[in-house]
Amino acid sequence: MRVVLADLKGRSGFVSKDTVAGGYGSRLRPFSRVAWVMAGIKRRLHAPPSVQMAYLAALAAERGHQVTWTTGDTVDGDVALILSSLVDYRSETAWAERLRARGVRVGFVGLAASKMPELFRAHADFLIAGEPEDAAARLFDGERLDGLVESAPLEDLDALPFPRWDLIGQKPARHMVGKVVVRPIGAGFPVLASRGCPEFCTYCPHRILASHRERSVPSIIKELEYLCERHPNPYVIFRDPLFTQDRARCLGLAEAIVSRGLTLRFECETRLDRLDESLLVALHRAGMRAMSFGVESLDPATLKKAGRRPIPPEHQRAIINFCRGLGIITAAFYVFGFLQDSWDSVAQTIDYAIQLGSTFAQFKILTPYPGTPLWKQVGPLVYESDWEQFDGFTPTFRHPNLTTSDLKFLLGAAYSRFYVRPTFVANLLNIQSAPIRQVLRKLDSRVFAHQSQREIEEVSRAVSC
Repeated sequence: MRVVLADLKGRSGFVSKDTVAGGYGSRLRPFSRVAWVMAGIKRRLHAPPSVQMAYLAALAAERGHQVTWTTGDTVDGDVALILSSLVDYRSETAWAERLRARGVRVGFVGLAASKMPELFRAHADFLIAGEPEDAAARLFDGERLDGLVESAPLEDLDALPFPRWDLIGQKPARHMVGKVVVRPIGAGFPVLASRGCPEFCTYCPHRILASHRERSVPSIIKELEYLCERHPNPYVIFRDPLFTQDRARCLGLAEAIVSRGLTLRFECETRLDRLDESLLVALHRAGMRAMSFGVESLDPATLKKAGRRPIPPEHQRAIINFCRGLGIITAAFYVFGFLQDSWDSVAQTIDYAIQLGSTFAQFKILTPYPGTPLWKQVGPLVYESDWEQFDGFTPTFRHPNLTTSDLKFLLGAAYSRFYVRPTFVANLLNIQSAPIRQVLRKLDSRVFAHQSQREIEEVSRAVSC
């Protein structure tokens, strides 16, 4: 059987799919000069290939089928599986119709097709609801799939074959090792050491498809050995929402990487309260060079109402400072638009993001994704009817304290204030000299004064209009 696997290139702005926002995807449109630069960087360094499709390629090849990969070219085959998203579903369904017109049976996989089947049903022969491997294996074994097909989550993740990157067009990444760039051009290789999320944040779509499960350390090590054999010094992107949930397991993994003599670099996403100095030293020795984590809001009460456990600011600062000493790049995530948010609370969060001193920061607007507890809570407030606008950067519901214009203004101000300042460059280059940083902080004050004046003028123009 000729199997077509499609992860279609997004339209307009920088589109991320696969495991981003649980699989709903995101789209960053250049809404400012800083956002334009960020989108360009993300296109080169933050567009890894789809690990979901690489798993499906392995299952198909294991059963002797021919696999054809595409990111947009119309190709022939017997059956096609398309990675779905919320942010680009129109182009995905249009592409599906073109393939069906050529006589190819078409199915969609992913979170969007699972939770929003009404967007895809009329454009496909079947939809796989749930983690796709169970139903896809039945398809590759000869079963005919029609309509909405339930796919049971896998309890034993170790039973899966390793992702076949060679079958989905992944080219060797161009490594650029240094203080400024750690992730290589080409983005590296995503690895899932677990699935689902053990936390209970009301706004997070990572936990709505299946429960949290972990792979064993021996299974992860075998996959890393597999990558190292085929790609010298690979860059690995652990896509788990909470990589260091189990401290002992992480230590065991780090020790195994070192003892096996594996040469690789990796990054992960986690919570700062799941890190301590000795664990960071062990992970750094094993190859960790970057990590991302959620801060979301400065206000503990806001976090608690969103089902997120607050982390003391002093612990956050200590971990980030320790990472800076090791040379580990840090990226903090923030969300604007919680129901308790006001102009002042968001401004305080922006100030805190700057003071915290992470290497990078990502600011987003709270998005109520279908299937999450937040969706049930704010559903009556949602005014946006275009699902592609649920991209993480666009207001979609009536906020009790902030207008759509307020949220857009604050989002733009956050990116400008964080990235257009001298101390950002100091953090990026890991400059630790106290006298130099003191001088740069004074320069920050001048930059902020200029930015404040521009912001006042912008607000004044908006009011006069």
